[in-house]
Amino acid sequence: MLLEEAECLADLHEAPGKWHPLKADRVGQWSGFLDANYRLIIEPDHHPLPQLVHGGLDTHQVTQVKIVEVADYHGR
Repeated sequence: MLLEEAECLADLHEAPGKWHPLKADRVGQWSGFLDANYRLIIEPDHHPLPQLVHGGLDTHQVTQVKIVEVADYHGR
């Protein structure tokens, strides 16, 4: 599975599935394409979250994620 093979969250940017960070009420979560409008929603599983020096998530340091849900959040 892709998530098991990725060494860090940053690896998903280049992976199949059109992975990207979400916005608005889903900030902190990432979405990966499954089928049609359905997406696999994940979020980093680190406490505290690894941060870049000038702010923002350091995706190269995120090595654990949790699956939040499979959802069609389009058209909400």
